[in-house]
Amino acid sequence: MKSPRMSRRPDTEAGRSYYGQPVLNPPTWAALDIAGYLFLGGLAGGSSALAAATDAKGLEGLGRPLRMGAAGAIGLSLVALVHDLGRPGRFYNMLRVFKPSSPMSVGSWILSVYGPAAIGAAVLDVVPLPGRLAGARRPLQKAASVTAGLIGPVVTTYTGVLVADTAVPAWHGGYREMPFLFAGSAGSASGGLGLLTVSPARAAPARRLAVAGAVAELTAMRVMKARMGLAAETYDQGRAGRLMKAAEALTVAGAAGAVAGRRSRLASAAAGACLLAGSALTRFGVFQAGMQSAEDPRYTVEPQRERLAARSGLPSA
Repeated sequence: MKSPRMSRRPDTEAGRSYYGQPVLNPPTWAALDIAGYLFLGGLAGGSSALAAATDAKGLEGLGRPLRMGAAGAIGLSLVALVHDLGRPGRFYNMLRVFKPSSPMSVGSWILSVYGPAAIGAAVLDVVPLPGRLAGARRPLQKAASVTAGLIGPVVTTYTGVLVADTAVPAWHGGYREMPFLFAGSAGSASGGLGLLTVSPARAAPARRLAVAGAVAELTAMRVMKARMGLAAETYDQGRAGRLMKAAEALTVAGAAGAVAGRRSRLASAAAGACLLAGSALTRFGVFQAGMQSAEDPRYTVEPQRERLAARSGLPSA
């Protein structure tokens, strides 16, 4: 007697799934923890890079709020990551080895260097050192800020490599564009933070980064969806589709407001808030699209059959 699990299914169902069962186990990551970690890490890295760049040009007023924002964001990002891991010891265990072929291993080491530098740069910017150490505060602060600024761009992009280095169709299918998408999203978010925290007269570098980041983010998303095939539809359907549409609307509105509100404190701050919200929704939308693609077996089975058919020269089922 044939097992019911192995009995033949109708051709239409067999062509789309593995006997109606998921091919992949969806990631067990919690959306608030991991999507929040992706957003906050990008915001932190972009803010540190922008702060270091403005300091190098001798521009005043923008560096301090960006450093404070970077320190807060990376702190919350690490809290979210550790919460998803379950206990701090699991993060420490990832530092016991260095595996260049593993984005998670490389990312853990990046965070272990970037986090103290970003937090140290913010703390030393506002907290005086006692006694004989007082004269060392400014050089130490500058060194920490430069270190965080140099590592910041890597922090904004390594998470794109991390999610793409999985079997999840909506993530892996965009492995070429995902780091650019995350970098653009981080740029718009950190530029938005600058617009939100300083006057328009001091926000010119933040404004430029915000607009450039928004353009890069929207362009990378369109290129990724055009290239990745069937799984691209998960970014337009269900909860992921709603999140991505809202993210795009907020990002466009924020970029337009950044340009139009160059002389209005209120308009500039509103543009910054839109850009921050749009960047956050992009990360949550990407996360949700990945979960949707992992839960539906046809996003795994059908592309595999198309690749096999292409190699064999036969028409796909």
